[in-house]
Order: sequence, then C-alpha cells, then structure tokens
Amino acid sequence: MMSAEPGASMATMRIGILTGGGDCPGLNAVIRAVTRRALDRGDEVVGIMHGWRGLIDGTTKPLGARDISGILPRGGTILRTSRTNPFKVDGGLEATLASLAGLDALVAIGGEDTLGVAARLYAEHDAPVVGVPKTIDNDLSATDYTFGFDTALSIATEAIDRLHSTAESHDRVMVCEVMGRHAGWIALLSGMAGGADVVLIPEQPVTVERCCELIDRRHRRGKDFSIVVVSEGWELRFEGSDAHLVAAPEADAFGHARLGGIGAVLAGEIEQRTGFETRVTQLGHVQRGGSPTAHDRVLATRFGLRAADLVFEGSFGMMASLRGDQIVAVPIADAVAGLKTVPPALYAQAEALFG
Repeated sequence: MMSAEPGASMATMRIGILTGGGDCPGLNAVIRAVTRRALDRGDEVVGIMHGWRGLIDGTTKPLGARDISGILPRGGTILRTSRTNPFKVDGGLEATLASLAGLDALVAIGGEDTLGVAARLYAEHDAPVVGVPKTIDNDLSATDYTFGFDTALSIATEAIDRLHSTAESHDRVMVCEVMGRHAGWIALLSGMAGGADVVLIPEQPVTVERCCELIDRRHRRGKDFSIVVVSEGWELRFEGSDAHLVAAPEADAFGHARLGGIGAVLAGEIEQRTGFETRVTQLGHVQRGGSPTAHDRVLATRFGLRAADLVFEGSFGMMASLRGDQIVAVPIADAVAGLKTVPPALYAQAEALFG
C-alpha cells in the first residue's frame, strides 16, 4: 500500500491498537497520535482492551475523537493492559488470528514481550502488525530510548533527592530499590543524577562485601550517611558463593519471575556487616504511575504518528524507533533480538563517583 498524506482520498482501513505488558507513562499519547492520524484519513480505529487478551476474547471498543480528548497528560492506558501471551493460552493463537482477520492493521504498543508476540505473528502468520517501543526500563534494542523511561528516571531521581535529607539528618544508610529486571538504566542514571554513593545493577557483578567496603570508605572520610541505589534485578552475591535473584516463586505468562525485595535483603546485610543504621525504600510501581514528562509526551506522540504512517504504507513487521533525533522504521524482530543493557564504560563513569 502506498503512503498518503493525512486526509488524502483512499480506501478506508480498520486499524486496531493495543497496549500490552506493564503500564507506562506516555501510552495514552501514542493512542491519541495514532487515532488522530487515522481519523484524519477517514479510517476506523478500534481499541483492543487488555492487550493480547482482548484479541483472544474479542473485547474491543471504538475510538473516536471524543475518546482520545484530554488523554495526553494521563498516565496508564485507557485501553488497559495485561501480560497475556496468546501462544501460551489454549486456543489463544487461533482466536488472535481470527480477530486479526477483521482488521486491516494492528498497532502493538509494548516492550520485549508484547513486541515479541507481534514479531512472531508477523514472521509465522504474516500478520499486519506495526510496533511502538514502550518500557520504563529502556532495554529494547534498535531504539535509542523508549518512552516512559524519562518519567521513571525523573521519579527515581526525585526520590533519591528526598532520601538525602533524611539520611543526613539521622546519619543513616538509605537503600533505594528501583525497577530494572535485566538492565540497570533507571538505577544507574538516577543514581548519577541524584548523587548516590553506590549503584548496583544487573550488568555488574558487585558483591555485598564490595558494597559495604564502599560505604565504610565513605564513612572513614567523614561522611555520616550514604545512599545506595539497587535495581530489582541485581543478583545478591557474596564472595565465594553463587549469586541469586530475590523474587517470588511464581512466573508470569512470559516466564518472568516477579522481582522485588532485594533492597530489604541488602539493607539487612549492610547494617549487620557495617553497624550503620540502614533503611530501605522500594519505589515499585510509583515509577510507572502519574503524568508523563514533556519529553515522554513528545517522544510517544512522534512514535504514534510514525506508527500510523507505517500502517498507511503497508510497512508491516516494522517498528517506530528513535535514532539520534529522528524517528525511523526498524524491523520489530531487531528490537526483540536482544536486550539493550548498560555498557561497562558508562558504569565505570558512575563508579568513579562511588563512596
């Protein structure tokens, strides 16, 4: 299908939009941009409720101008979301393909799991899908940044700023646990922006002993408080023993363990080993909530407009991506081929400021 300017005369399309995986500031901005672009052309837009689950059970809603009015600054997603994997649900694939048969195109907004399903549907079933990269973890390949990351980073940085004053007042060590399953972008950059004294991320095998050594060194230099930032996916490790994640025993539909709690475990170890009073703050879903930053609103809007144009061009199996200051198209398969993790050189820069 040839591309056309908004408002040009051409066959009407029926375009679906879904949001899958964890919620993320900026999702509504994408929905708004895709819908407005499509409505300007006279196309029909259908919201798929609760991610891939909506295609399985047929739960949809029409999206018109009134439905997207005022949603730009809202957090979350008006289409709701879920961590449903149609390839793991009995009859899920067949139901998904049947629902896709009623659409001319589908815009899938999500992270590695949601886009992984989209890539597989395109590769194995020639599904007319277009992707938009979303994750607060900023760990998708083939794009410089994902929307939602800047908001989460800003929230984490503000929390660290606030922890400084109470840590100093009480001469305490403050451990701040942030999100980051396999990639430590939030922890590292918020730690750098907030002046943390130790940052622990999944990519770097730092031991508990080394963490305590850095805190001890800081106190020997006359500092009576310390800030430690740790990613939820950092593996707890001690010298001479195997590392392990702190996670709930059950896994989600994509096989991921539910992480959370490493901050409390680490705080206990620090207090026991150093003798310094230690407290923990687990930010959790606070990082996902609330209104997106201006940066994320603009990025999400640009992604949405490019995704709509990819639909009009018939460029299926592609994803909107940020390269420098340009929004370009890349294969969805490239985005989910591997995680984008923190490079050692960047961690080394932050490490120079530890202690």
